[in-house]
Amino acid sequence: MNCNKEKTIDKCVIAARGGMTLLSQDEINKIMNMGKGSVQALFRKCCLAVLNCDAKEDDAMAVLSRFPDFEVKLLPRERGIHLEFVNAPAAAFVDGKMISGIRDSIFSVLRDIIFQSSEHNDGNFDESTLSGISNMVFEMLRRGEVYQFGKEPNLVVCWGGHSINKVEYQYTKNVGYQLGLRGADICTGCGTGAMKGPMKGASVGHAKQRIFDGRYIGLTEPGIIAAEAPNPIVNKLVIMPDIEKRLEAFVRLGHGIIVFPGGVGTAEEILYLIGLLSHPDNKDNPYPFIMTGPKESEEYFKQIDAFIRYALGDEVAELYEIIIEDPEKVAKHMIAGLEKVKAYRTQKQISYYFDWELVIEEAFKFPFLPTHENMLNLNLNRNQPVNELAADLRKAFSGIVAGNVKEFGQTQIKEHGVYKIQGDKELMERLDVLLQSFVEQGRMKLPGSKYTPVFEVLT
Repeated sequence: MNCNKEKTIDKCVIAARGGMTLLSQDEINKIMNMGKGSVQALFRKCCLAVLNCDAKEDDAMAVLSRFPDFEVKLLPRERGIHLEFVNAPAAAFVDGKMISGIRDSIFSVLRDIIFQSSEHNDGNFDESTLSGISNMVFEMLRRGEVYQFGKEPNLVVCWGGHSINKVEYQYTKNVGYQLGLRGADICTGCGTGAMKGPMKGASVGHAKQRIFDGRYIGLTEPGIIAAEAPNPIVNKLVIMPDIEKRLEAFVRLGHGIIVFPGGVGTAEEILYLIGLLSHPDNKDNPYPFIMTGPKESEEYFKQIDAFIRYALGDEVAELYEIIIEDPEKVAKHMIAGLEKVKAYRTQKQISYYFDWELVIEEAFKFPFLPTHENMLNLNLNRNQPVNELAADLRKAFSGIVAGNVKEFGQTQIKEHGVYKIQGDKELMERLDVLLQSFVEQGRMKLPGSKYTPVFEVLT
């Protein structure tokens, strides 16, 4: 180990595993050529986040500053790629050997950051069309080996904040446990808090039921991986290029969604899902959607529900169910919902493992860049279709998430000041109340972290 303040491992070389084990010489050459410049910088940042997965921070730039001497190098070998690490965080190692789960996640980073970039350069992905984006999402998930062909619908997506208290965290574990007892697999954003708890609970439920092939799928993105570094339970990690493709992966891969308490990121996810499910072409496609938390979080869900009803109308509340302080009821209702999903997809001959039929409009597909101009120009007015307003509200929350934890957003705030958000007067007043409640409840940053607002709602 070196003498830096942070404990590190001077040097370590690991061999490829998983999908990166068997590569052609052409693929190896492409990876070596791609692993330079900006892609190399992104690869280094994502690798460091994975190695630093137990850190108690959610600031991408802070993670990088703590390990300024960290390096990762690609080493070509006849049948694949080896990786050499210099000054890697010691917490990722046991007796000098990298923890197995972290090692698997590292090669997921190699696959999704560098190998996929080479595929993109070769024109194998078309991000200019709606169908091309869906094909890209499908292909990235396939290479991530998350599909289980022929398996009946059992994958429950769990959304919620990484900044939750101990009571809420325990509740997410209890719900996960009840789901695991009923054979459900878990997919989350792969980080801490409400993304870790359901996996941890489900792993115990699976163990009791002697389920040894449970899936704990983590879907993340490069811009947020430091804030939501993969927790140790994740056994299938996929890094999507941006939040829009990450959200599409969640809803097409999953069979139902449970939302736990969270902050602006969770609100973004809720609005995304409501925007999709409220589209007329999706009305017959069953999609169980439950919001839940302990009794201490009841007020949080009342605030979310009230804002949604005001902004989008009471009708959209029919798309979700709110269950407070009852993990067993949540699990039972979700499993009942999954039976409806199975019946519908069987009748329509839709694949169990990827929902191609779900309609996702352009406003939810193409990446939103949270510049100050784009944030100010969002159409946050109620005189438009529900799904269109949901799309722009989703973008507003997405921009705040970027300002809170993503490097691009943090740079924008540092250079130009806080994001300004404008729209209908009463809608903005209600939005400001909701956002301020997130601040007061400590849902913007990890517990114990001081929060400096990155937004101003013009009322």
